[in-house]
Amino acid sequence: MLKKYLISFLVSMIPIVELRGALPGALAMGIPPLQAYIVCIIGNMLPVPFIFFFARKVLEWGADKPMIGGFFSWCLKKGHNGGRKLQAKAGRGLFVALLLFVGIPLPGTGAWTGTLAASILDMDFKSSVIAVMLGVLLAGIIMGCGSLLVLEGLF
Repeated sequence: MLKKYLISFLVSMIPIVELRGALPGALAMGIPPLQAYIVCIIGNMLPVPFIFFFARKVLEWGADKPMIGGFFSWCLKKGHNGGRKLQAKAGRGLFVALLLFVGIPLPGTGAWTGTLAASILDMDFKSSVIAVMLGVLLAGIIMGCGSLLVLEGLF
């Protein structure tokens, strides 16, 4: 059983997949819902401080390197675009916009992209982490409820 928890934890740390893929997988493996929710949230949130403080610097450094430049430039562009969309829609309500950006489980709108966008927008660390955490909690509720409905055959 520990192996299932570890797999769920590690999958929730992977960019793009994050909690949105790990939580349905954990529930399908038979992990109880509350435990799956907690494990996936912790796994999804663990990289957030590192992304906030280091990802932008690493991506900017590697954007012009031969082998990695294309991917790093793509990541920077994704973060910039996410940041611009957030700022355009939010105005002064950037905190709520970041929370909803991370919390609505659509492709490319998870904790990784949200944190990178917050870093690019120079949001303060505390507000960014709280907004991302609340967004991850919201995404977990949405994905958990949806997954349980599917697994129970109600949807």
